[in-house]
Amino acid sequence: MSAVTEVQEFVDLRRDIHQHPELAFEEHRTSELVAQSLSRWGYTVTRGLGGTGVVGQLRKGSGSKRLGLRADMDALPIVEQTQLPYASRQKGVMHACGHDGHTAMLLAAAKQLAQSGDFNGTLNLIFQPAEEGFGGAKKMMEDGLFTRFPCDAIFAMHNMPGFKPGHLLLRTGATMASSENISITLHGKGGHGAMPHTAVDPVVAGAAIVIGLQTIVSRNVAPLQMAVITVGSFHAGQANNVIPQTATLELSVRSLDREVRALLNQRIEALVQAQAESFGVRADVVFRGGYPVLVNTPEETAFATEVALELVGPERVVAQTEALTGSEDFAFMLEEVPGSYLFIGNGDASTGGHGACMVHNPGYDFNDSNIAVGAAYWTRLTERYLV
Repeated sequence: MSAVTEVQEFVDLRRDIHQHPELAFEEHRTSELVAQSLSRWGYTVTRGLGGTGVVGQLRKGSGSKRLGLRADMDALPIVEQTQLPYASRQKGVMHACGHDGHTAMLLAAAKQLAQSGDFNGTLNLIFQPAEEGFGGAKKMMEDGLFTRFPCDAIFAMHNMPGFKPGHLLLRTGATMASSENISITLHGKGGHGAMPHTAVDPVVAGAAIVIGLQTIVSRNVAPLQMAVITVGSFHAGQANNVIPQTATLELSVRSLDREVRALLNQRIEALVQAQAESFGVRADVVFRGGYPVLVNTPEETAFATEVALELVGPERVVAQTEALTGSEDFAFMLEEVPGSYLFIGNGDASTGGHGACMVHNPGYDFNDSNIAVGAAYWTRLTERYLV
């Protein structure tokens, strides 16, 4: 069978997954497709980790080293607007982040490694549910991922619009930001808008808190550190002449340093409580968790970079790309196992098309030309690591 035919098989598979997107922890069809494919190629398949997660394990030779490769499978609650012939058939759900492509790349490598891979050791292929804000990586770990499938190193790859297809970008150290989701409820005293002195207005308190929060970044975080505090939601009242009883704020907080993350949480709590008290309202601050800082370990990232240079050459590799303020739950896995998270260009202004569109956008689409490059990268990395 020709290489072109092999690649087309996984282009077709990717587009099939794209047509049938599934939200977090609902990836039943996708995980079944993955599990059946891995079983057919000779992998020992374990289902159900983290709900819909799948692990395919393949041992060759007598080597003791153990490698983990991870792809994510979930889609997003977005209405697709690409008008592509293989556009989503699930109304209001689409693969707007390329997880369909990540799954296809790893499956293509899985087949190649099973049929002709030259390695000596244990390969664990991890197909993870619920990356998009629901912590599927952590759920798989809580279900015993690394106790049942120990890994000496683990790697993952994400597509990156804004860079040419097939270009590989890597980074040592803090690579993606932590994320914190914080809810604030302000309890005041409702009243008539014409008689504000008889009420205790949570809207005014909330407005002051929104402005005050920005001083944490400008006055408490060191200027050379990164921090973002975004108030993405502020809800209060329903009528223009009624002072409401309560107001709610929803915050997204990000940083690239564990100590900065702790500082932000401490200062947000203190500032909100002090501002609330100054306006005579009561504040409930709920920290709903998020993702830690994603930190790529030096040795594993140097190795991943060597593989990239061997595969595509120095003109298509960025060895120390800029850190990103987005978040990724692969960070949980990297807190337990050394490894690295890299990027593959999905398209830029010069290539045009849906691949150049930023992720989480209704016009986005994964660039299918990356399937061959991504699969070749995972194949080479496996054969170089498991020797």
